[in-house]
Amino acid sequence: MVLMSLSFERTQTVAIIGGGPGGYEAALAAAQLGADVTLVERAGVGGSAVMTDVVPSKTLIATADAAVAIAQAGDLGVQLFARGESGKPLKPEVAINLAQVNKRLLALAGQQSEDMRASLVSAGVNIIEGHGRVDDDHAVIVSTGPGGTDFDRIEADTLVVSVGASPRELQSAKPDGERILTWTQLYNMKTLPEHLIVVGSGVTGAEFASAYMNLGAKVTLISSRDRVLPGEDEDAAQVLESVFARGGMNLLPKSRAKSVVRNGDAVVVTLSDGTVVEGSHCLMAVGSIPNTAGLGLEDAGVQMTVSGHIRVNRVARTSVPNIYAAGDCTNFFPLASVASMQGRTAVFHAFGDVVIPLEKRRITANIFTAPEIATIGWGEADVAAGRVNGVVHKLPLAGNPRAKMMGITDGFVKLIARQGSGTVVGGVIVGPRASELIYPVAIAVERRLTVDQLSRVFAAYPSLTTSITDAARAMHIVDVDEPEE
Repeated sequence: MVLMSLSFERTQTVAIIGGGPGGYEAALAAAQLGADVTLVERAGVGGSAVMTDVVPSKTLIATADAAVAIAQAGDLGVQLFARGESGKPLKPEVAINLAQVNKRLLALAGQQSEDMRASLVSAGVNIIEGHGRVDDDHAVIVSTGPGGTDFDRIEADTLVVSVGASPRELQSAKPDGERILTWTQLYNMKTLPEHLIVVGSGVTGAEFASAYMNLGAKVTLISSRDRVLPGEDEDAAQVLESVFARGGMNLLPKSRAKSVVRNGDAVVVTLSDGTVVEGSHCLMAVGSIPNTAGLGLEDAGVQMTVSGHIRVNRVARTSVPNIYAAGDCTNFFPLASVASMQGRTAVFHAFGDVVIPLEKRRITANIFTAPEIATIGWGEADVAAGRVNGVVHKLPLAGNPRAKMMGITDGFVKLIARQGSGTVVGGVIVGPRASELIYPVAIAVERRLTVDQLSRVFAAYPSLTTSITDAARAMHIVDVDEPEE
């Protein structure tokens, strides 16, 4: 493979504010194209995604998955016993050392940050630790000294803003970092919470509720809507609710938290209907706010939303031609993978390289509950609402031979294809490692493959992926040779 580089009359300069997934990928892409790149980051390369969000939370979830695997090993004939004083076998309990778990996950986050920093340095990126903002002339002003006393001014041809977002805080439920927590503060706990109350049943709330339930904590999940994950596939949400209920989680739908207060070593959550829920800890998972305040973007001419998000188009460009933005601070799609793609796309577009505008319907998303929920493209609700003329086929994982071998009873594969042509336009997978299993469906959506073309791909037997080909075969379309354009 030959890598082509763009040639310029002079070296292009790129300044990036924020070293999260978007800023990191933008810096690498710009360096690859021969630019002089400066990245400004205040907390550590990788940003909150690596330091306090994605990496530590998914490490916690991996630990919870391991705990479940051990606890359920007996169903597969694997039994753990210890000999008692009488010589009779005793069945040991699975114990969670949360202090050690949190120590490990924070260490992994720090190591990932250092690895990313090393990659940037190796690529020739200049990294400045400090707070960056944009002035009226579109230069970056960096505060590097304590108390904002020392400043650097960076002029660049292209600016990329990738400052991420922070947990939303409510005045009626102010986090104290000990008993009332945001998702960035959970890792300070030394012992497993006796009773964790999770306020918010979106992706973040569902993931942590799932993880702590599987670690052995008593969990109550408060949802203002009628079900968990209100914005996701209804069948997937139903599977997850069934798993939660079976695991002993207390689900409170159509309940809005009016206030959360600390009472000594306990928390008291009062709902809007007057119901009181008491627990040892409370996680507030009520959304996030972009870290765009004080960056000078409005004065620089950058259009913002009412919520403070940066308006960008499908190539991550803002209303100012040489200013781009990526990640959760934009109004596009709050996923780390999307931030990375936006960062690369922004630089490629700025440099006149080949760019394929981002399309939301081709973005793969995953929810790291147990079981995982992965989605791509149009959903069954879109078919029902007439937004896409499609057909839907769902195949339970319980009938898959590999699933039976692994003891998997929950989950399914769902494919959505266009009526007539059979072009795959969406999919949902619920099950272990759904984040991995969704990839072939994502390729089918991206390349506009038909269900027949997808079904012709050989899947190893036995494997969970055979459920994808089986679902595709069940949607066989007669006399369709090529996908529609």
